[in-house]
Amino acid sequence: MATTTETALQVKTISPSLTVNDLQKSIRFFEGLGFAVDEKWEDKGVLIGVMLRAGQAEIGLSQDDWKKGRDRQKGVGVRISLSTTQNIDQLAKRVKDAGITLDSEVQDTEWGSRAFQVTEPSGFKLTIYSQT
Repeated sequence: MATTTETALQVKTISPSLTVNDLQKSIRFFEGLGFAVDEKWEDKGVLIGVMLRAGQAEIGLSQDDWKKGRDRQKGVGVRISLSTTQNIDQLAKRVKDAGITLDSEVQDTEWGSRAFQVTEPSGFKLTIYSQT
């Protein structure tokens, strides 16, 4: 097995892009986590997507055009993990104060971090953690 320094591809950042059911609702959710809108994309005056930033991390959101059906389930089998050096207990409190329901309260994990979990309105799962 190759170590991270031995891999052929040396990635510095990764910026996932999520297709969401309700763009405005998802923007409010990520702003509640502490992200800020960095870029906006419009088509004929209608907002169709954004790039959000938190620290060095970016995540894109785009409005589903429903061409694959309105019953298409999102987030199945996907978990996005966000690492921070911030105090995770204080961050979780701020997230709850922003009106976001935690899927799990802050807890120590078996891999040596403190973490909590949330679900984005379209169903994408996120774990926010800091190393202890």
